[in-house]
Amino acid sequence: MRPASESELSEMIQAAQALHIQGGGTRGVGCVVGEVLDTSGLSGVELYEPGALTLVARAGTPLAEINALLASERQRLAFEVPDMRAVLGRQGVSTIGGVVAANASGPRRVQVGACRDALLGVRFVDGRGDVIKNGGRVMKNVTGYDLVKLMAGAHGTLGVLTELSFKVQAVPEAEVTLVAERALPQGLADLRAALGSPYDISGAAWIQGRAMIRLEGMAGSVAYRAGKLRDLLGFEEAPSDWAAIRDVSAFARRTGAVWKLSIKPTEAAALIQRLGLEAICDWGGGLVWLLDPSAAADVRGAVAGIGHATLIRASSRMETVPAFSPEAPAVATLTAGLRAKFDPRSVFNPGMRS
Repeated sequence: MRPASESELSEMIQAAQALHIQGGGTRGVGCVVGEVLDTSGLSGVELYEPGALTLVARAGTPLAEINALLASERQRLAFEVPDMRAVLGRQGVSTIGGVVAANASGPRRVQVGACRDALLGVRFVDGRGDVIKNGGRVMKNVTGYDLVKLMAGAHGTLGVLTELSFKVQAVPEAEVTLVAERALPQGLADLRAALGSPYDISGAAWIQGRAMIRLEGMAGSVAYRAGKLRDLLGFEEAPSDWAAIRDVSAFARRTGAVWKLSIKPTEAAALIQRLGLEAICDWGGGLVWLLDPSAAADVRGAVAGIGHATLIRASSRMETVPAFSPEAPAVATLTAGLRAKFDPRSVFNPGMRS
């Protein structure tokens, strides 16, 4: 099923029993059943105003097309979308609707927020086949449901996105990365110190004994802030591959389960050492990627009480392990209520959060 318009999409939803919502099929997680509904037919940029830093695109628009258009005006999606194809062993073309459905965000989230923070408005079709619009093309305060934020990260469980509005960002004049060889505990402590400083960090990561700090902005400002951080932490300027951090490239084409943990940064070092698994730390330790070659570690049990763990890539022996951490009872009640409101027949991505 590949609708080319909202009206076609609405008719398909009304007639369906169970739908697996899919953009380019490049980043979905979890066990989803149902007939595939391919949103790539809902494609095209509908509005781009570089002077207003605003872009509106249909949900099936390829991310590469949007990035190329923005780059032609030296602009970008600030939240630095990860490309998970290598880690997940998938092909396909990432779409902007899939990016929003997964709330896909990279290292710059520590500075500018996640994908949902760049969203201005959404259009989507709910489980009854009704077209719903929320938000607009400028930031403003509203009352009631903030469906813009709600749809980002819902993984297609509340509705099928059809149109998205974003605020975009000018590409900064300068970028510098400071690097130091650091053991895990000291490295994460230094990253937290950098993030707690007044020097406006746009990336803070640790991988294979290297701590990395990124600064972006006007050339003079970047030079000043880099000098202050060199004096404070003893880091030195060096070339670094932030795309590799963003895309978790170190775990691509390697055997084992891949976990994504969202935890307190102060808990990261002790947790990683306790589990004894290879790790990549982003956001100063607030986001941790783990590779479990044997798929035997009790990752979810270790994270209980300090955060949550998402199983991004399972091994063959983990077919019964749910992708998402169990929700607290109060949160589960809210989730069930929202799904009953927006998808009363449970058509969308059944099993996604079971």
